[in-house]
Parts: sequence; C-alpha cells; structure tokens
Amino acid sequence: MSAESQLNRGLLALGDLVLLTDSRSRRYLITLEEGGEFHSHAGITGHDLLVGQPEGSEVHSTKGQRFRAFRPTLEDYVLNMPRGAQVIYPKDLGPMMVLGDVGPGMNVFESGIGSGALSLMLLRSGANVTGYEVREDFASRAMKNVTAFMGDVSDRYSIEIRSAYEEIDGTYDRVILDLPEPWQVVPHALKALRPGGIFVAYTPSITQVIRLREVLNTSFFIEEKTIEVLNRSWYVEGQAVRPDHRMVAHTAFLTRARLAVESKV
Repeated sequence: MSAESQLNRGLLALGDLVLLTDSRSRRYLITLEEGGEFHSHAGITGHDLLVGQPEGSEVHSTKGQRFRAFRPTLEDYVLNMPRGAQVIYPKDLGPMMVLGDVGPGMNVFESGIGSGALSLMLLRSGANVTGYEVREDFASRAMKNVTAFMGDVSDRYSIEIRSAYEEIDGTYDRVILDLPEPWQVVPHALKALRPGGIFVAYTPSITQVIRLREVLNTSFFIEEKTIEVLNRSWYVEGQAVRPDHRMVAHTAFLTRARLAVESKV
C-alpha cells in the first residue's frame, strides 16, 4: 500500500513503504513483505518485526543494530527512490511549486519526467498532470515511483512518449519543464497556456537561462525572473552553534514567467 494512502493510519502493515534510520542517520527505504528481510552491514532485520508496530518504533537487527521505522516523507522518498535519471532535489521542488503557484485542481503540463520527483510534488499539490517524456524507460520508472508512493492516480496523471519540442496538445494552467532546451518549448507554451498561466523551467546552466530569457523576452511572457536556491544546514549541539562546513549550493536555476495577452487598445 502506498505511503500516501497510509498517511492517516497508525500501525505499519504489509505493503507499506517504510524508512529505516540507524544511529548514524543512514536511511534505507523498504516495502514490507510477508517473511521479508532487510540485509545490511549490520545484519538482518525481519519485516515481520515491523508489521503491526506504530511509526517511530525501534527494532534490532541480528547483530544488534538499532533502527527506527517511519513511513517516508515525500522528501525521504525522492532522495531514496529508484532512479532512472537524476532527480530534482527537494530544495528546488518546493520553490518550483511556489514560483508556479501550483494548487489543487490545476491542469499542469510537465516535460522531462525523469524519475518522477517533480510529478510527485505536483500530484501531492493536488494538480492534474500531463507529462511528455521521450524515453520509455524513464516514463516507466517515473510511473512506478509515483504509484509506489501515491497509489493509483491514473485519473489525474498520464505520461505520453513524445517531445515537447514539437508541440503541446491541450490547454493548461501551468507549464513546468526540466529540459536541456526549454526555449524550444516557449512557442508551444504560448498556445497551450491559458491567459495568466505560468511557465517554470529548471536549468542547470546559466547559458541555458540566458537563451531562455532571450526567447521569453520576445514573446507575450512577462514578469520573468530567475533564482537559485542555496541550502545551508547548521550544527546545533547545546551552546555550540555554527554553520555546517558543507552546504548544498548550486543545483540549478529556476526561471518563471507569466503569460499576458496582446493589447487590443
């Protein structure tokens, strides 16, 4: 059973996605199976030890290693789920939802599906998502990842094996892209987005941003802006407080623009 469908349930059950964490904060994602076993350097941990237990319970491996068991959050799942392609990390997923102002019931076009991280965030926000992906293996992996976490969402999630560089069918409230050349999609987004709709693109390179902004500036998109998100954690131990020596700095640039209409005055 999916993690999403288990949000309001107390006890862990067969079919649940479970995140095991050890004393060193290492994290392992498993699906509980009858008679199943989790094997690690710390020995074997039987799935049966977890079935019927509340979240946060402690179990021990055959070598005495302690694990805590929780249902994974969306962040946990994105960072630990099987991947067919590099994922968009949680530090960018949240800001993309804010930049796109994505909400329940919106019709969202997504392209560059990858492993499904962005799809999960969009669906979790309550949107209806249509995706284009040119690689069947990526599309298959994304669908499996989404179903494992969300359950059956086929009524509001579909992936077509085709290129957004060629065209976009349908009308959408939002167009959100993770593609190498998002500027090629701008002419199609002009036709597919409703007036006032929002365009968001995830691009690792500043040269991609420059090209995208040049094309956006020659269209009816306005209010363009580009940001990057830097994530720095802190060490807090009693009175010893300092920034961690490592931080998650640049991963990508996020560009957002809004569709206006031609003035009739």
